[in-house]
Amino acid sequence: MGRSSSPSISCAFPPGPDTPAHIALAEELGYRNAWLYDSPVLYDDVWATLALAAQRTERIGLGTGIAVGALRHVTVTASAVAMIERLAPGRMTLGLGAGGTGMMMLGQRPLKWKFVAAYADTVRKLLRGEAVTWEGASIKLDHPTIGVPLPARDVPILMGVEGPRGEQTAQEHADGVISGWHTPQTAFDWACRLMFGTVLDDGESPISERAILAAGPGAAPIYHLLYTQNNRAALEALPGGAEWAAEIDTVPEEERIRAIWSGHLVQLTKTDLRHIPPEFIAQSTYTGTKDEVRAKVDAVASEHGFTEIIYQPSGPDIPRELRAFADAVM
Repeated sequence: MGRSSSPSISCAFPPGPDTPAHIALAEELGYRNAWLYDSPVLYDDVWATLALAAQRTERIGLGTGIAVGALRHVTVTASAVAMIERLAPGRMTLGLGAGGTGMMMLGQRPLKWKFVAAYADTVRKLLRGEAVTWEGASIKLDHPTIGVPLPARDVPILMGVEGPRGEQTAQEHADGVISGWHTPQTAFDWACRLMFGTVLDDGESPISERAILAAGPGAAPIYHLLYTQNNRAALEALPGGAEWAAEIDTVPEEERIRAIWSGHLVQLTKTDLRHIPPEFIAQSTYTGTKDEVRAKVDAVASEHGFTEIIYQPSGPDIPRELRAFADAVM
C-alpha cells in the first residue's frame, strides 16, 4: 500500500456479514486496498471482519478507516493489528482518528487530537516490541512467549482528518491521511480521498430510484452532521433542510441521535427519503456516467494531490457498484 504516479483505486465498507465476500470481489476487480469503518453501535466488529477478509484474499490491502482509540485499550488495538498482519503479511494498515459516529452514538464528543497522537505513538511502539507507559502502567506485548512474532515491519498508520488540527497531528504522528471532505494543505506522500456516489447505466437518469438508493447514503450525512453540530442556519439553507430538521425535532430527545444516524452510509432513513431532494443527492456525490465519474476522480487527484481514491459503495447491490466503479476508473 502506498503512493504511485497515478492515484490508486481502493474501496471502503461499513462492516457487515457480506463484507468479506465484497472485499474478495474487490480484490478480483483490482482495487488496491479495502478500508473498514469502526462504529460498533452501527456495524459489525471491524477486527473480526478484517480477519475473515484476510482469510479470503491474497493481495488486497486491509485497513481500518478509521479505528477509534477510545473504544479499545492500546494493547487491544496493537494485538489486533499484529494478528491481521500475521494473517495478511504486508497488507495491514492502521487508520486512526478522533471518531465520528463511533463516539456520537455513545453520547460522547470526538477525541482530542492529543489523545489520538499519543495513542498512535504507543501502538507503534508496542508493535515494535517496546515497553511503554500507558495510563500509569508499564506494558509490553509478549506475543513471542506463545511462539508468535510481532510484525517484521512497521505497520503504516494513517489518520482520518477533516480539519487543520487533525492534519497537523498526522504530519507529526502518521504516515498519511484519509479525508472525506477536507483537502489537506500539506503534501502527504499518502493522501486518500473517500468518495460516495454511483456510476449510471447507459441512459440512466441521475435521479433514478436505483441511483438515489445507491448514492443517497453518501449525501445524507451532510444533513445529519449539521443537525448534530447545531448548525441550523446551514442545515436550513440546504434543499429540504428545514423540513428534514423539523421532522427530527419531533423525535424524543433520548432517541434522536439514533433517528439521525441510523443506517449511516448504508441506507437512507425514511426522513431522508421524504425531505432530501434526489437532485441534491446526484449533485453532492460522485454520481454520473462512466466518463463523468472518471473525470471527477482524475480532477480530485490531480488538483488536490490525493494519491489514493477510496470508493464506498452503498445501496442494495454492492457487487454492482464495485464493478461499475472499477469499470469506470481503472
